Amino acid sequence: MADQIRFVLNGQAVELSGVSPMMTLLDWLRDRRGLKGTKEGCAEGDCGACTVVLERADGTREAMNSCIALLGQIDGEAVRTVEGLRGKDGVHAVQRVLAESDATQCGFCTPGFVMSAYAFAGGGEKPDLETIHDALAGNLCRCTGYRPIVEAMTKVAGLAVEPAPAAPTRRASAAFDEVFFSPRSLAELLKLRAQHPDAVLLAGATDLGLLASRLRRPPAKLIHLAHVRELNVLSEDEAGVTIGAAVSYARAMPLLIKNYPALKTYLARLGSRQIRTMGTLGGNIGTASPIGDMPPVLLALEARLRLASVRGPREIAIDDFFLDYRKTALAPDEVIEHISMPKLWPGEIFFCDKVSKRRDQDISTVAGAYRLRLKGGKCEDVRTGFGGMAATPKRAVHAEEALRRGDYEEAARAIARDFRPIDDWRGSGAYRLQVAANLLRRLKLRIDGEPLVELDAL
Repeated sequence: MADQIRFVLNGQAVELSGVSPMMTLLDWLRDRRGLKGTKEGCAEGDCGACTVVLERADGTREAMNSCIALLGQIDGEAVRTVEGLRGKDGVHAVQRVLAESDATQCGFCTPGFVMSAYAFAGGGEKPDLETIHDALAGNLCRCTGYRPIVEAMTKVAGLAVEPAPAAPTRRASAAFDEVFFSPRSLAELLKLRAQHPDAVLLAGATDLGLLASRLRRPPAKLIHLAHVRELNVLSEDEAGVTIGAAVSYARAMPLLIKNYPALKTYLARLGSRQIRTMGTLGGNIGTASPIGDMPPVLLALEARLRLASVRGPREIAIDDFFLDYRKTALAPDEVIEHISMPKLWPGEIFFCDKVSKRRDQDISTVAGAYRLRLKGGKCEDVRTGFGGMAATPKRAVHAEEALRRGDYEEAARAIARDFRPIDDWRGSGAYRLQVAANLLRRLKLRIDGEPLVELDAL
């Protein structure tokens, strides 16, 4: 190894040599460390049996999936597993509450629930049902039903938890065996990108992690972006919002929801808390998936991307970034530095919808976002964004023309001119066209102030 992987595990410093940074954290915990409490259920970040907690330097605790996290990503972090929970009599207060509430049965999923509850206990959140269900959305149970688990969570909120341990000081940079690079500055990142254009850029690994966890074929070479200072910018001014490409959804959500309130429900359905701990806006854009949740939103909000390389920076509209299926305008030596979006001004409204087979932990069948500027009841301007309808995230330009005329029914019919969606197991092309058209009809009801049943409650 050119360097060691250093982190804190259950309050104790760990230094690893001769271990592949491409190994998943879950495999290392179970097979190398003998910590069998953390389970593998799905190997793709869906079931939560593998949940551990990242303990941040600011005292916050975030649940995360260890099955899709690579060991190299944990360098410089502090991690706690279920074995690291201890109380005065050996049983942690969170564990006791779940046991006394009959919130466990076969026990396979229980450690994951315990760790999600542990993160929730230290977060200072109110134990209302909406928040509890959000905290548990990334954990699945096949035995108990969720009533006793939810009841336990109402008792867990506010329990005293021990202070988070200090993580090891991050080094200026790290490179493990010349296959896993972890730069700390944009200059260093761009130099590495120019030297290794064949390397895969790694943000949160919520997508790429599957190559290691499920397929057992991790990329040959990775550049990890999470610790690059310039990619962790999170700011706003009077005109807009700027989010660094490496900022996690968990960090970005408060700022996004503050400025675009419709995103509160939408983002709660973007993965689970475990996924949002690691997943990033830049990663969601960079993978260029036609069913990614955020690109339709960014299209509607007229986002711009700052791309950087050793040749210098350039800005590009999100409209021009997606070229074809999984193909973007990003050059081999470029990275996404940050995403900027204008704020909503008086007279502008913004809504977004996600339609999927199940409410939580599911990929969109159709996603839609719509920003309109209204004056005197008339639409002066409109931008839309749709996912799941084409090879790329895409605006519905013909529907937008109809919306500018105030003809919502014509806009719904124009969807068939804008898109030719495919049939797949999530839905037929005809179904997708009908859903997208109905979302525009729903938009009219929203604007008219009609009472609606939210889609996630259906």
